[in-house]
Amino acid sequence: MMSEIINEIRKGFYLDSVALMRLSAEIAGLGGIEEAVLMIGTPANLQIMTDAGILNDTGATASPNDLVIALRADGKSSANRALALAQKSLEGGALASSPADTQPRTLRGALAGNYSANLALISTPGAYAGREARQALELGLNVMIFSDNVSIAQETSLKMQAREQGLLVMGPDCGTAYINGVPLAFANAVAPGSTGVIAASGTGLQEFSVLLTRLGGGLKHGIGVGGRDLSNAVGAISTLTAIDLLAADDQVDQLVLISKPPGPATANVVFEKLASCGKPVIACVFGADASSLPASINYAATLREAAEMTTGNTLPADNPVHNAPELAANLNSRQQKTLGLYTGGTLCTEAMLVLQKHGLSVSSNATASGDNTQAMHRIIDLGADEYTIGRPHPMIEPAVRTPLLTDALNNSEIAIVLLDLVLGYGAHDNPVESIATAIAQVEDNGKADKPVVIASICGTENDPQDYHQQKEILLNAGVIICDSNSDAAELAAAVVKAIS
Repeated sequence: MMSEIINEIRKGFYLDSVALMRLSAEIAGLGGIEEAVLMIGTPANLQIMTDAGILNDTGATASPNDLVIALRADGKSSANRALALAQKSLEGGALASSPADTQPRTLRGALAGNYSANLALISTPGAYAGREARQALELGLNVMIFSDNVSIAQETSLKMQAREQGLLVMGPDCGTAYINGVPLAFANAVAPGSTGVIAASGTGLQEFSVLLTRLGGGLKHGIGVGGRDLSNAVGAISTLTAIDLLAADDQVDQLVLISKPPGPATANVVFEKLASCGKPVIACVFGADASSLPASINYAATLREAAEMTTGNTLPADNPVHNAPELAANLNSRQQKTLGLYTGGTLCTEAMLVLQKHGLSVSSNATASGDNTQAMHRIIDLGADEYTIGRPHPMIEPAVRTPLLTDALNNSEIAIVLLDLVLGYGAHDNPVESIATAIAQVEDNGKADKPVVIASICGTENDPQDYHQQKEILLNAGVIICDSNSDAAELAAAVVKAIS
């Protein structure tokens, strides 16, 4: 049977990327739908839909000011049903907010109704994000750029302008922030407190903040600077501004930096400024040589260690590493490999580094140097471009992980499957469902040599999802839950060593 492809264009219609990804995921979950994408009609997005085989002649006429609904279904009936749901949602159903006549159409219009606002969150296609961010700066607003695909040259220009005006630019590609304890974008419901964080990583900031809350600490600010800010090209402009802001805030008593190693030309400037800020500093810089940091800066190798150093407390010593020999004994001689399937890029990197610390050969798409195809173990960032082009991010739609998880559970050479679960605002309502379903299907098939599944949950009891229910579902499915992402990777390494 031939697939049915339907495209519809909404002229002059715009929604931010997160709302569109959520609606795309909802429609894709309908019976008979093979692919569903709602995107603004930029040239780049039209190419994505073309490559996915879901753009027809109608959709190809869309302009960057239009919204494209592109569907591929097993028949006309399924396609029409999905199109009707999309139309209903866009016309005032699932995505309705305030009446149209009260919605400001411009930044100036929004400010006219809210004179106290001092921050603009920009979530537009990357081609327009720079323009909107610059207008926000000209209006005297600090800026958080959620959008990606903003050039380094434009990022640097915006941040230089912000510095000249005494303002701050967070991002581009800034998915998480906390200002005065208020969560922005993808974030968890964490405890308020006196810690100030500067992070070049969204899930890194989330994991640290969650662990900080569990340890009795709290967050005052979590400033996301974007993954490129500490590069030599950008020069850590926002990071340096953030250090000044946190150092001057009387309600912040210590600073934490979370990032990959800064560019060589940038590192000295950043660490010298941190060392002289007048407050205790903890640096969790993945892959960095601790001996290269100033003696006055405390170095943490993992996010758990950073949270424990910040609070002076430790998580309960119940990580089941001591069970590694027992877990290994249940595996057969062919099961030697580890596969990590991660929705959080920084959590992926942290797991890879923990395994490498134990002398394991690991490949990953999260490394700048490329994959080592001879490596026994593999850790995958499912939020990377090769997995998300034309599809929702796995934090929004975790079912993206399901085919890879199912294959891993049925692979007789895999000993360990490592997973992360990220809860919080913006994340999927029930991220464990697809995992539990995949495991149950393998159980039903009677497979004997099942791998050990190890996971950690980045979430708090106050997150929109029911933390305890999510954990219980995983435990009932036979998943081993660790207190933190680094603990999960430590357990995986211990099982591998016990096997050998």
